[in-house]
Amino acid sequence: MIDVKLARKSQEADAIKPLVSDAMILSEVDTFPKLLKSHSMRRGSSVAMREKDFGIWQSWTWHEVAEEVTALANGLASLGLARGDSIAIIGDNRPRLYWTMAGAQSLGAIPVPMYQDSVADEIKFVLDHASVRFAVVEDQEQVDKLLSILDECPLLETIIYDQPRGMRNYTQEYLYNMDDILELGRNFGRDNPNYFDAEVSKGKGKDTSIILYTSGTTGKPKGVVLTHEAIIQTSINAANQEGLNEKDECLAYLPMAWVGDHVLSYAQSYAVGFCVSCPESPETLLTDLRELGPTYFFAPPRIYENILTSVMIRMADSSKIKRKLFEYFMALARRVGPDILDNRPVTFINQVMYSIGNLLIYGPLKNTLGFSRIRVGYTAGEAIGPDIFTFYRSLGVNLKQLYGSTEASVFITVQPNGEVKPDTVGVPTPGVEIKLTENGEVMFRSPGVFKEYFKNPEETAKTKTSEGWVHTGDAGIIGEDGHLKIIDRAKDVGKLSDGTMFAPKYIENKLKFFSHIKEAVAFGDQREFCAVIINIDSEAVGNWAERSGVAYSSYQELAAMPAVYDLIQEDVEQINSELAREPNLVGAQIKRFLLLHKELDADDGELTRTRKVRRNFIAEKYSSAIDALYGIENHCQISTELMFEDGRKGLITANVMIRDARLFDLDDQMAAE
Repeated sequence: MIDVKLARKSQEADAIKPLVSDAMILSEVDTFPKLLKSHSMRRGSSVAMREKDFGIWQSWTWHEVAEEVTALANGLASLGLARGDSIAIIGDNRPRLYWTMAGAQSLGAIPVPMYQDSVADEIKFVLDHASVRFAVVEDQEQVDKLLSILDECPLLETIIYDQPRGMRNYTQEYLYNMDDILELGRNFGRDNPNYFDAEVSKGKGKDTSIILYTSGTTGKPKGVVLTHEAIIQTSINAANQEGLNEKDECLAYLPMAWVGDHVLSYAQSYAVGFCVSCPESPETLLTDLRELGPTYFFAPPRIYENILTSVMIRMADSSKIKRKLFEYFMALARRVGPDILDNRPVTFINQVMYSIGNLLIYGPLKNTLGFSRIRVGYTAGEAIGPDIFTFYRSLGVNLKQLYGSTEASVFITVQPNGEVKPDTVGVPTPGVEIKLTENGEVMFRSPGVFKEYFKNPEETAKTKTSEGWVHTGDAGIIGEDGHLKIIDRAKDVGKLSDGTMFAPKYIENKLKFFSHIKEAVAFGDQREFCAVIINIDSEAVGNWAERSGVAYSSYQELAAMPAVYDLIQEDVEQINSELAREPNLVGAQIKRFLLLHKELDADDGELTRTRKVRRNFIAEKYSSAIDALYGIENHCQISTELMFEDGRKGLITANVMIRDARLFDLDDQMAAE
């Protein structure tokens, strides 16, 4: 391997001063239970967690959280949970599920959170692979999943549920209500007053803190083993870089099984001492976001896209004068808003006009969205469209791009304040080094590097070198300014038959920047041209249809309409005009496309639980459609199996149109500019 470029190693880590007291020093407070104990002693009366229940926000102080975690840990210990055991956690973001993590870690047990929307077979794989004996779940739905596979999981012996609704007639002896476990733990604590503290003191920073399973984009999920010291040190470094402190607040709504939620909602809260709030339900997220007004916010691009789409839909339905006012001040914001946010010089008249815009448009809009108090906002997971990114920064929202992975305890690079660029993911975070291999793959080395893949030494050896460098699998470019730009997955970067570089994710992300397009899958490696399968966004296109007087009764009918094809073709051809400006990609323009008759779905195996496309699976499942795209016909017949919410399977058949898109010449585009 040849290192073609080595990025600067951040020197900021050496100069970092902990935001909290000396108790934060890792040699003394090196596990999450010890951090919790420290916060309970130093800021016991400060609010640590909130949850909205029946429309009312309930709060717990750090002292109260510590008491609940102690009772929960003692209750689990009385049932037999011991050091080294694995405990599954399944459900939406709930305080008691987060406390289960801390309670298990207090005993030296290992939390294994799972995606709450996983089907039973997906849960079974993780339960077996992680040798899970205990499971703590949110409600009846998750209990039913476990009961359906219990005979196939011989190690699983105890199930604890948080919400008792619907559980009255469940009388199995291995089922426990969380309230009963807490009471059991309080009794155990009275009989064994020194047990909990003794167990916590046995924990060390090098101990396994958690096992987080990857989404399984290319195969079976891998269990990423992370230690306390890796997560804590990375959390502290990143928090200090952004100036996070105990007065900040964040909203925990992303899957608990995802490393982003674990680090930003759990680890950084324990490292810094800020408050974490749980929404009432996924359906009330936007309402709860407005009520809470977090100062620290993280969301994948799709969330920001959905919010912007809802804003534009509401504006399209507003009066003409409101639309004109919105368009004028947003045009002004795009010109000067990012400069004002980054404290760059702006003319006096633009400052005055921006202030007026803030009074009339930007301020009320941010308040409506719940973004008024955001000091630091992150997006990661996929590339975010430059227009969408600029929209939020124009409003004064300090939105920045982050690049990370489960194997890094999230943080690899982030955009520093004053150096925020739409087309990069920033520079290495404190303590992180990055480099590129000769084929352009990004590698990193950091304090947050994972320990190993659980029960998978072969993959561990392939991914992590003896010097601690980790292969990301992503292809990137490092600029002279040290900023990293991600192009695609290294294994997915290919070539058309004429030798033109083909970067499918780059093309797909460009397509998904349009509000009408929800998902796209590009094909072209070793073929004559690029062709794309597209999922329309039912909300955005449905709103367009309503405003245009177009009637439809289903997603399948909407996606088959020639008028919708016309709408999407405009987006495709705009992407082609942009690709024509890039000499390396001019030959990779989209020649043919189709609109799929169904939405790609994780339950059907087409997406992972983090909504990443399973490209190989789709290529096999829709091989007939792909063959038709590279044929001469203008339509194809597709029959697809899909799974309903109740577990039943069905077959959906459609005659899908195929469209040719206009291709642009590089010389014409350069001349037009």
